[in-house]
Amino acid sequence: MRKSSLLMLVALILAIPIPSFAQFGVSITIAPPELPVYTQPMAPAEGYLWTPGYWAWDDGIQDYYWVPGTWIEPPQVGFLWTPGYWGWANGVYIWNGGYWGPHIGFYGGVNYGYGYGGHGYEGGYWQGEHLYYNRAVVNVGSTHITNVYNKTVINNVTVNRVSYSGGGGGVRAEPSAQESAAAHERHIEHTSAQQQHVQAAQGNPVLRAGANQGHPPIAATARPANFSGAGAVPARQSETTNTARVNTEPHTVAPSPSIQPRPSMQPRPAMEPRPAAPAPYRAPPAAAAPQERAIQPRPPAAVEQRQKPEQTQAARPAPQPQQRPEPQQRPQPQQRPQPQPHPAEHPEDHEHHQP
Repeated sequence: MRKSSLLMLVALILAIPIPSFAQFGVSITIAPPELPVYTQPMAPAEGYLWTPGYWAWDDGIQDYYWVPGTWIEPPQVGFLWTPGYWGWANGVYIWNGGYWGPHIGFYGGVNYGYGYGGHGYEGGYWQGEHLYYNRAVVNVGSTHITNVYNKTVINNVTVNRVSYSGGGGGVRAEPSAQESAAAHERHIEHTSAQQQHVQAAQGNPVLRAGANQGHPPIAATARPANFSGAGAVPARQSETTNTARVNTEPHTVAPSPSIQPRPSMQPRPAMEPRPAAPAPYRAPPAAAAPQERAIQPRPPAAVEQRQKPEQTQAARPAPQPQQRPEPQQRPQPQQRPQPQPHPAEHPEDHEHHQP
């Protein structure tokens, strides 16, 4: 009896469906924050695949927390990672967990970046037992990886930071036939390394949305659950907000304002003669100068007025003073009449001749 009851209890426990780690089964009425912008850390070694970061929900603290993106070893050769995503339906946001599989499934059309542009994966592919990396999309860096190629990726979707699908402000996307078929393939959910990574993120207060305001100080890591060292990358300002922080080059733009005033100071010497431009303002003194000249002729006019009463309204006295020296010279010949007795004698002679 005891053995049979124990077996029945075990059977009941095994029959109870255990919720998967990927499918949280959480429905939230608050939209998740926007995806932070970060730089992908360098791949730690060959065989690692990039898994993008996402916002998870902690029901205990009633807040979102950021699970940093990280490089993960696939659980099986040939398997790729389909990211999880938040989907809006019936007035709530529902989490759809990610999974490993031979093909990429639907992840809501959310643009996670670094190969996950909304549909499929452009960061690499499997060929045999080797994973090939697209250097144009993922950061291989100086890691010794020989299976690399370069392929430019052009996304035909609007690049934004929306972290959920559907609803009023969510991404508009529908699964393709291949993505729908991938959802029915054999899957492997989170690996043990991924579970440790999520748990470490959940227990870190600085990764909560209420603490970092959507800019987590640890946005990505080179290895799972490694939140310190050079492999940890913080979130940075988005391109939309920088371009103008223009200004994205603070170190090169900062000196320029100090240099720009200097050329503005160089024309100032040219502006210094402009104060000399009061030359037009000196023109009034120059106008005063002719007034002095006009005053200089006035004294002779005053003299003329003094002369006018003596010369009885002679308006043209100027030539008379010039004639005055002539009478002064005339007196010299006037000295000739001194021998006037002689002419007086001559008339007498005439008188004698007249009779």
